[in-house]
Amino acid sequence: MEKSIDKATLSALEHGEKSGIRTVWDRYAAQRPQCGFGETGVCCRHCLQGPCRISPFGHGPKEGVCGANADVMVARGLSRAVAAGTSSHGGHAKHMAHTLLKSAIGEAADYPIRDEAKLKTVAGRIGVSIDNRDINSIALDVARKALEDFSEKESPLTWAATTVTKGRVETFLKFGVVPTGIDSTVSESMHRTTYGVDSDPVNILLGAIKCALADYAACHMATDIADILFGTPTPVVTRANLGVLKKTAVNIALHGHNPLLSDIVAQVSGEKAMNDRAKAAGASDGINVVGVCCTGNEIMMRHKIPMATSSVSQETAVLTGALDAMVVDYQCIMPSLAGIAECYHTKLITTMPIAKIPGAIHIEFHESSAKESARKIIETAIEAFQKRDPNRVNIPEISSTAYAGFSTEAIIGALSLVNKEDPLKPLIDNIVSGNIYGVCLFAGCNTVKVTQDANYFAMVKELAKNNVLILATGCASGAFGRHGFLTPEATEKYAGPGLKAVLTAVGQAAGLGGPLPLVLHMGSCVDNSRAADVAVAVANKLGVDLHMLPVVASAPEPVTEKAVAIGTWAVAAGLPTHLGVVPPVLGSKLVAEVLTSTVKDLFGGYFIVEPDPLKAAEKLLSVIGERRKGLGLMA
Repeated sequence: MEKSIDKATLSALEHGEKSGIRTVWDRYAAQRPQCGFGETGVCCRHCLQGPCRISPFGHGPKEGVCGANADVMVARGLSRAVAAGTSSHGGHAKHMAHTLLKSAIGEAADYPIRDEAKLKTVAGRIGVSIDNRDINSIALDVARKALEDFSEKESPLTWAATTVTKGRVETFLKFGVVPTGIDSTVSESMHRTTYGVDSDPVNILLGAIKCALADYAACHMATDIADILFGTPTPVVTRANLGVLKKTAVNIALHGHNPLLSDIVAQVSGEKAMNDRAKAAGASDGINVVGVCCTGNEIMMRHKIPMATSSVSQETAVLTGALDAMVVDYQCIMPSLAGIAECYHTKLITTMPIAKIPGAIHIEFHESSAKESARKIIETAIEAFQKRDPNRVNIPEISSTAYAGFSTEAIIGALSLVNKEDPLKPLIDNIVSGNIYGVCLFAGCNTVKVTQDANYFAMVKELAKNNVLILATGCASGAFGRHGFLTPEATEKYAGPGLKAVLTAVGQAAGLGGPLPLVLHMGSCVDNSRAADVAVAVANKLGVDLHMLPVVASAPEPVTEKAVAIGTWAVAAGLPTHLGVVPPVLGSKLVAEVLTSTVKDLFGGYFIVEPDPLKAAEKLLSVIGERRKGLGLMA
């Protein structure tokens, strides 16, 4: 299997191999064959009587020491993955909420409210009064409301109940999956999957859905607060791939998921004093900040900062020999970066107390002194630059133009240029006419189990050819950025006639002189909530529930427990959701059946597991056709 279809990634890997440096692909090869019990989900080490395992082929033990069968083991494992993913997004959102509170009370001067309109919109939605009140008072109440959503309370989560359709709320109530606290729901999931608690696999899965809906609330909260503090994204033009690194600059990569640090570094990197220091050290182009993973998406859409690479290929940025500092916050960060950085002059800098890596420099980040920390980080990178070995620099001269920053507000704003009185009407009219056959949200990661970007590349071409509007977040958008799909030129090349006509009409109305990009970049992983907002707005406009819309989701190369949580809430929201990698559930016929079929009767959404990208695209087109038929539209 080819490691990647991206030439820049392959070039960097080849350079690393010549130096004898091992990467994620080498470590994956050393793990093969991977444990079949783990791959099918029939292993358990949740108590000290284990580990227990059950043969998926019917030979050997049929139950664990406690009596749990394969159905229980698989359901518990999946539920715990959802809980872990929810805790990750929950931690991110809580960090954002605390910072908003500190901003409101004057304890975080580096974080002023940058989007007052978004603050007031969020406040109005969650029941915070805005009349005759100053901005900081409103922000304080919004922050307090946000923090209330973490502990157990009697009412449903504010950030879930106020952002979905009425029909979804009724469905969630009907099946008892309404979360009333983000942290408390994670705690409940961990409790119910502990030794001696829930052993009904279907009930466990319903608990996982409840937890996933808490994940949705956390994602939406994190996005809302990021927009309030840093500004709601509007479309920008930048570049993507390793070619964005510069030989003549101090190169700093920002990697992770939380914009609280990266946005400040991006701001400080533009200061004349810092650039003068870099130039005095020999970097004629000053400071060059690039992004990696979801932190990269955050600064890409707000500061036009180019995206160097994504999750699975994060090590390649160091392998270029031109990276002076890799600055990380948390999530999706490989511990291997420390060892690879030691092979070069690169400084790996950790910043969060919960995410330290042996061998890295730790520069603690605090909201009260954010810019001070950012300057120290940049100074460390400048010092490292002076130790760079020019003979080891190998930057692949490969990058693509990338249009990024299509927030919900930006999309509605673009549509309003076509119809000011009723912005959603052009979108709905074109869905009805078939010019837009349906909508697909691409989310998720890259994985070593699949040739990097291959599934994204194949699926987007097939769906676009059939007039499907494409949205993307997270490392999915990174994949599309590397291969030039975030451009108007891609629309001209790959879009079907109906889709091309719509994207061209909106693009021209927006003053682009041509079409919108083929793929609309909506942001980071937590920004999947932006796509949900668009779907909710359309559903409310039509007077239908989400499960009736010709909207689907796809994670062609999922990796993390966060992706499991996102996929689960997408299904609960009523979206047929494709996975390109088989999750660890095949050890239970019951669980597999519930996830791919039974859940459809309950929530309208369900999982479609298909590793072949062209077959996956065909299945999604078929699903969209069924949805269109259900609405009385031409299939």
